[in-house]
Amino acid sequence: MKKKWLILISLAVTFTMLAALVTGCGSSTTSKPADSKVIKIGGNYELTGGIANFGTQTSNGIKLAFKEANAAGGVLGKPITLILADNKSEPAEAANAITKLITQDKVVTVLGPVSSSNVLATLQIAEDHKIPVLTATATNPKVTVDNGKVRPYVFRACFIDPFQGKVMSDFAIKSVKAKTAAVYLDSSSDYSKGLAEVFAAAFEQDGGKIVAKEGFLQKDTDFKATLTKIKATNPDVIFIPAYYEEVGKIVKQARELGITVPLLGTDGWDDGKLVEIAGAAALNNGFFSNHYSSQDKDPNIVKFVEAYKKEYGQEPSALAALGYDSGIMIIDAIKRAGSDDPAKIREALEQTKNLQVSTGILTLDANHNPVKSAVVIEMKDGKQMFKEKINP
Repeated sequence: MKKKWLILISLAVTFTMLAALVTGCGSSTTSKPADSKVIKIGGNYELTGGIANFGTQTSNGIKLAFKEANAAGGVLGKPITLILADNKSEPAEAANAITKLITQDKVVTVLGPVSSSNVLATLQIAEDHKIPVLTATATNPKVTVDNGKVRPYVFRACFIDPFQGKVMSDFAIKSVKAKTAAVYLDSSSDYSKGLAEVFAAAFEQDGGKIVAKEGFLQKDTDFKATLTKIKATNPDVIFIPAYYEEVGKIVKQARELGITVPLLGTDGWDDGKLVEIAGAAALNNGFFSNHYSSQDKDPNIVKFVEAYKKEYGQEPSALAALGYDSGIMIIDAIKRAGSDDPAKIREALEQTKNLQVSTGILTLDANHNPVKSAVVIEMKDGKQMFKEKINP
C-alpha cells in the first residue's frame, strides 16, 4: 500500500511539473517584456569621444520630448523612457551598444547614433533582430537605401546629403557667385565623403570648377600643409563638410595662412565648441547648411526653443531640435500603432505623414527620408545668423 501511494505521489509531481513546463513554454511566445508597464526606447549615442557634444545635444532633445509626453499621461497609458548606451563616437562601439540595448535592455526601438558611420555599423544587427532604428541626424543616403533597396527597419528625421550638398552648391554659385571651389573632406567619415561627392558633382553641373580636392583624417590636428596646397589653387570658396572638432582647427589655421575666401560647411559645424576652437573672427565669412534656425519666429520653433532653454539653460542646436523631432516621431508612431510591438512601430513609422515637429512639417518618403526645408546659417562674430531658407 505504501508503495502504491509513493507511485501515485510521484505521478502527481510529474504531471504538475509537466503542466508548469507547458504553461511556461506557452507564455514565452506571447508574453510582453518583463517591464510591460514602461515603453523602453534605446538611445545609441556618442556620449564620449570626438563628437560627444552632438550625442549629448541629440539625446537631450529626445529626453525633452519624452518628458513632455509623460507629463501629458504617457504613451498608450504608459511612461516612455530612454535607455542610453555610449558608443564612444566609434562604429565598433556603436555595434556593441545596439546589441546591448536589444538583447539585454529589451528595447522596442533604437534611436541614434548621430554619425552616418556609426549608424551604418548597427543596421545589420537591428535588421537581424527586427528592431526599428530611427536616426535623428545621419545624412548619408546609404543609411536608408542600400544598393537601391530600401532598408525596411531604418528611418531618419533629417534631410539627406544629396539635398544638403546641393543646397551648399547652389548657395556657392547663386549667393556667393563662386566660379571655382576647393573641397576639403574627412576621408575617414562616410558623412563627409558623401557630402563632398554631391557638392562637387552639383557645383560642376551648374558650371563651376573644382580646382582642388584634399582629405584629412578624424583627430588630425595640423592642417597647414594641405591648406597651403589649397590656397595655391586660388579657389573662390572652400567646402569643408566635416564635424566641429576638425573644422574649428581647419578654419583657425586657414585664416592664419591668409585664406580669406568664404568657407562653406554643413550641419556638422553646428556646435558652440566650433567658436571656441576656431575663434569668432576666423569664422566670419563662414556659412553652413542646417536643419533649422533658432531665430525662426515660427510658433512651433519658438515653443521648442523656450522649452529647451527652460530644461537645459541653453539655446538648442539643430541636433537638439532633430533629437526632439525623432522623439516626437517615435511617440507618434507608437500612438498610431496602438502598440509597442516593434513590427507595428515599424509599419507606423513608414506611414508618417504631415507630422508637426520642431523643424517644420515632416512626411517620410518611400525611402524613409523626410521631405523638409533647409536653412543656410552665416557666422558673424561668433554668432549664428539666419541667412536664407531653401525648400526641397
